[in-house]
Amino acid sequence: MKRRLAREKALQALFQIDVSEIDPKEAMNHALDGEQMDEFMTALVLGTVEHTEEIDEQIKPHLVNWKLERLANVDRSVLRLAVYEMMFMEEIPLNVTLDEAIELAKTFGDDQSPKFINGVLSNIKSALDR
Repeated sequence: MKRRLAREKALQALFQIDVSEIDPKEAMNHALDGEQMDEFMTALVLGTVEHTEEIDEQIKPHLVNWKLERLANVDRSVLRLAVYEMMFMEEIPLNVTLDEAIELAKTFGDDQSPKFINGVLSNIKSALDR
């Protein structure tokens, strides 16, 4: 599975976990819809779930006039996924993560999502710049 598709499937699983609070493995199986489990996707989902608290603490200061709980579920899931990658997957360049998150926002979010995701992640990228 290509990484872009793995990110899409990971986002779908994270969205389900966020909205329905279902088990991560069940969410991944549902997102895969019969496809074979992917190592990168699994790492993204389980890592994001495991580090949600740290990730949310990284996101909150960069939400101008917003609360994390009030974000659209898709936007919150995209941010969590991207920030997990930025914080814990050092082999992936920050710009790649940023670009991929914007693409996810274009595909799954509303018209404002890409700009919003770009703004928040750009600020987080500056704070993390490695």
